[in-house]
Amino acid sequence: MTADERKDIIADIERACRVMREGGIILYPTDTIWGLGCDATNAEAVARIYEIKRRADHKALITLVPDDVWVERYVEEVPEVAWELMEAAVDPLTIVYDKGKNVAHNLMGEDGSIGIRVTGEFYSRELCRRLRKPIVSTSANVSGQISPRVFADIGKEIIDAADYVAGYRRADNCAGKASTVIKLGSGGLIKILRS
Repeated sequence: MTADERKDIIADIERACRVMREGGIILYPTDTIWGLGCDATNAEAVARIYEIKRRADHKALITLVPDDVWVERYVEEVPEVAWELMEAAVDPLTIVYDKGKNVAHNLMGEDGSIGIRVTGEFYSRELCRRLRKPIVSTSANVSGQISPRVFADIGKEIIDAADYVAGYRRADNCAGKASTVIKLGSGGLIKILRS
Protein backbone atom coordinates (compact mmCIF):
# COMPACT_ATOMS: atom_id res chain seq x y z
CA MET A 1 0.00 0.00 0.00
CA THR A 2 1.45 3.34 -1.04
CA ALA A 3 1.35 6.42 1.17
CA ASP A 4 -1.30 7.98 -1.11
CA GLU A 5 -3.46 4.83 -1.01
CA ARG A 6 -3.25 4.75 2.77
CA LYS A 7 -4.19 8.44 2.93
CA ASP A 8 -7.27 7.79 0.75
CA ILE A 9 -8.33 4.81 2.90
CA ILE A 10 -7.95 6.79 6.13
CA ALA A 11 -10.03 9.63 4.63
CA ASP A 12 -12.69 7.03 3.68
CA ILE A 13 -12.66 5.67 7.25
CA GLU A 14 -12.95 9.18 8.72
CA ARG A 15 -15.99 9.94 6.53
CA ALA A 16 -17.63 6.66 7.62
CA CYS A 17 -16.97 7.48 11.29
CA ARG A 18 -18.45 10.95 10.89
CA VAL A 19 -21.65 9.39 9.51
CA MET A 20 -21.84 6.88 12.38
CA ARG A 21 -21.26 9.59 15.00
CA GLU A 22 -24.33 11.34 13.56
CA GLY A 23 -26.40 8.15 13.88
CA GLY A 24 -26.03 7.07 10.26
CA ILE A 25 -25.70 3.68 8.59
CA ILE A 26 -22.63 2.65 6.61
CA LEU A 27 -22.07 -0.05 4.00
CA TYR A 28 -18.54 -1.39 4.40
CA PRO A 29 -16.15 -4.31 3.87
CA THR A 30 -15.32 -6.42 6.92
CA ASP A 31 -13.02 -9.32 7.71
CA THR A 32 -15.73 -11.58 6.28
CA ILE A 33 -18.35 -10.22 3.85
CA TRP A 34 -19.76 -6.76 3.07
CA GLY A 35 -21.83 -5.44 5.94
CA LEU A 36 -24.22 -2.80 7.15
CA GLY A 37 -22.89 -1.03 10.19
CA CYS A 38 -23.53 1.67 12.74
CA ASP A 39 -22.50 2.71 16.23
CA ALA A 40 -23.43 -0.35 18.29
CA THR A 41 -24.37 1.88 21.24
CA ASN A 42 -26.98 3.86 19.27
CA ALA A 43 -30.39 2.16 19.57
CA GLU A 44 -32.02 4.32 16.87
CA ALA A 45 -29.30 3.46 14.34
CA VAL A 46 -29.57 -0.24 15.24
CA ALA A 47 -33.35 -0.05 14.69
CA ARG A 48 -32.75 1.41 11.22
CA ILE A 49 -30.54 -1.54 10.31
CA TYR A 50 -33.34 -3.95 11.25
CA GLU A 51 -35.70 -1.93 9.03
CA ILE A 52 -33.29 -1.88 6.08
CA LYS A 53 -32.76 -5.63 6.33
CA ARG A 54 -36.46 -6.28 7.02
CA ARG A 55 -35.29 -8.46 9.85
CA ALA A 56 -37.12 -9.29 13.07
CA ASP A 57 -35.64 -7.18 15.85
CA HIS A 58 -35.46 -10.08 18.29
CA LYS A 59 -32.64 -11.62 16.19
CA ALA A 60 -29.42 -10.20 17.59
CA LEU A 61 -26.81 -8.50 15.41
CA ILE A 62 -23.05 -9.11 15.50
CA THR A 63 -20.76 -6.48 16.96
CA LEU A 64 -17.17 -5.84 15.84
CA VAL A 65 -14.36 -4.74 18.14
CA PRO A 66 -10.74 -4.05 17.13
CA ASP A 67 -8.97 -6.24 19.68
CA ASP A 68 -9.70 -8.72 22.45
CA VAL A 69 -9.15 -6.14 25.22
CA TRP A 70 -12.41 -4.49 24.13
CA VAL A 71 -14.46 -7.67 24.71
CA GLU A 72 -14.64 -7.14 28.47
CA ARG A 73 -16.17 -3.67 27.94
CA TYR A 74 -19.26 -5.23 26.34
CA VAL A 75 -19.62 -8.61 28.05
CA GLU A 76 -20.66 -9.10 31.68
CA GLU A 77 -18.44 -12.13 32.18
CA VAL A 78 -15.96 -13.51 29.63
CA PRO A 79 -15.42 -17.26 30.19
CA GLU A 80 -11.78 -18.36 30.20
CA VAL A 81 -12.40 -20.58 27.17
CA ALA A 82 -13.30 -17.48 25.13
CA TRP A 83 -9.73 -16.18 25.37
CA GLU A 84 -8.42 -19.57 24.26
CA LEU A 85 -10.82 -19.68 21.30
CA MET A 86 -9.92 -16.15 20.20
CA GLU A 87 -6.22 -16.92 20.39
CA ALA A 88 -6.54 -20.21 18.48
CA ALA A 89 -8.89 -18.92 15.76
CA VAL A 90 -7.39 -18.89 12.27
CA ASP A 91 -10.53 -17.67 10.50
CA PRO A 92 -12.97 -14.98 11.66
CA LEU A 93 -14.81 -16.15 14.78
CA THR A 94 -17.91 -14.64 16.35
CA ILE A 95 -18.53 -15.63 19.95
CA VAL A 96 -22.00 -15.29 21.48
CA TYR A 97 -21.78 -14.51 25.20
CA ASP A 98 -24.57 -14.89 27.75
CA LYS A 99 -24.83 -11.25 28.86
CA GLY A 100 -23.91 -8.11 26.97
CA LYS A 101 -23.48 -4.62 28.40
CA ASN A 102 -22.79 -1.04 27.29
CA VAL A 103 -24.41 -1.48 23.85
CA ALA A 104 -27.84 -0.64 22.44
CA HIS A 105 -30.51 -2.82 24.07
CA ASN A 106 -31.95 -3.83 20.67
CA LEU A 107 -28.58 -5.10 19.46
CA MET A 108 -28.66 -8.04 21.87
CA GLY A 109 -30.77 -11.17 21.81
CA GLU A 110 -34.01 -11.34 23.79
CA ASP A 111 -32.09 -13.25 26.47
CA GLY A 112 -29.47 -10.47 26.75
CA SER A 113 -26.83 -12.39 24.81
CA ILE A 114 -24.34 -10.60 22.55
CA GLY A 115 -22.33 -11.77 19.56
CA ILE A 116 -18.86 -10.20 19.30
CA ARG A 117 -16.09 -10.68 16.75
CA VAL A 118 -12.58 -9.29 17.06
CA THR A 119 -11.77 -8.09 13.54
CA GLY A 120 -8.26 -8.44 12.18
CA GLU A 121 -9.08 -6.67 8.91
CA PHE A 122 -7.52 -3.22 8.52
CA TYR A 123 -10.56 -1.17 7.45
CA SER A 124 -13.10 -2.49 9.97
CA ARG A 125 -10.53 -2.49 12.78
CA GLU A 126 -9.67 1.16 12.08
CA LEU A 127 -13.38 2.06 11.97
CA CYS A 128 -13.78 0.77 15.53
CA ARG A 129 -10.61 2.42 16.78
CA ARG A 130 -11.38 5.82 15.28
CA LEU A 131 -15.05 5.74 16.29
CA ARG A 132 -13.92 4.54 19.74
CA LYS A 133 -16.98 2.32 19.91
CA PRO A 134 -18.03 -1.15 18.77
CA ILE A 135 -19.65 -1.33 15.34
CA VAL A 136 -22.60 -3.39 14.16
CA SER A 137 -21.69 -5.90 11.48
CA THR A 138 -24.55 -7.60 9.71
CA SER A 139 -24.65 -8.86 6.13
CA ALA A 140 -25.56 -6.17 3.60
CA ASN A 141 -28.70 -7.83 2.29
CA VAL A 142 -32.42 -8.10 2.90
CA SER A 143 -32.96 -10.85 5.47
CA GLY A 144 -33.24 -14.25 3.83
CA GLN A 145 -31.36 -13.26 0.68
CA ILE A 146 -27.83 -14.37 -0.20
CA SER A 147 -25.08 -12.60 1.74
CA PRO A 148 -22.86 -10.34 -0.42
CA ARG A 149 -19.38 -11.82 -0.64
CA VAL A 150 -18.18 -8.94 -2.86
CA PHE A 151 -19.48 -5.40 -3.40
CA ALA A 152 -20.98 -6.33 -6.78
CA ASP A 153 -23.35 -8.75 -4.98
CA ILE A 154 -25.06 -5.96 -3.00
CA GLY A 155 -28.54 -4.98 -4.16
CA LYS A 156 -29.41 -1.40 -5.11
CA GLU A 157 -32.03 -1.24 -2.35
CA ILE A 158 -29.34 -1.80 0.30
CA ILE A 159 -26.86 0.61 -1.31
CA ASP A 160 -29.52 3.33 -1.51
CA ALA A 161 -30.53 2.80 2.14
CA ALA A 162 -27.01 3.39 3.48
CA ASP A 163 -25.94 6.91 4.49
CA TYR A 164 -22.36 6.19 3.46
CA VAL A 165 -20.87 3.55 1.14
CA ALA A 166 -17.18 2.80 1.69
CA GLY A 167 -14.93 3.21 -1.32
CA TYR A 168 -12.41 0.70 -0.01
CA ARG A 169 -12.37 -2.76 -1.67
CA ARG A 170 -15.33 -2.08 -3.99
CA ALA A 171 -13.41 -3.55 -6.93
CA ASP A 172 -12.10 -6.50 -4.88
CA ASN A 173 -13.12 -9.84 -6.40
CA CYS A 174 -11.84 -11.99 -3.52
CA ALA A 175 -15.06 -13.41 -2.12
CA GLY A 176 -15.44 -13.29 1.62
CA LYS A 177 -17.03 -15.91 3.85
CA ALA A 178 -19.27 -15.46 6.88
CA SER A 179 -17.65 -16.06 10.25
CA THR A 180 -17.95 -19.17 12.35
CA VAL A 181 -20.37 -18.48 15.22
CA ILE A 182 -19.95 -20.21 18.59
CA LYS A 183 -22.18 -19.74 21.64
CA LEU A 184 -20.57 -20.02 25.05
CA GLY A 185 -22.93 -21.02 27.81
CA SER A 186 -22.56 -21.35 31.54
CA GLY A 187 -20.35 -24.13 32.82
CA GLY A 188 -18.11 -24.00 29.74
CA LEU A 189 -20.78 -25.27 27.32
CA ILE A 190 -19.76 -24.62 23.68
CA LYS A 191 -22.33 -24.77 20.89
CA ILE A 192 -21.51 -24.19 17.21
CA LEU A 193 -24.27 -22.04 15.68
CA ARG A 194 -22.63 -21.57 12.25
CA SER A 195 -19.48 -23.14 10.84
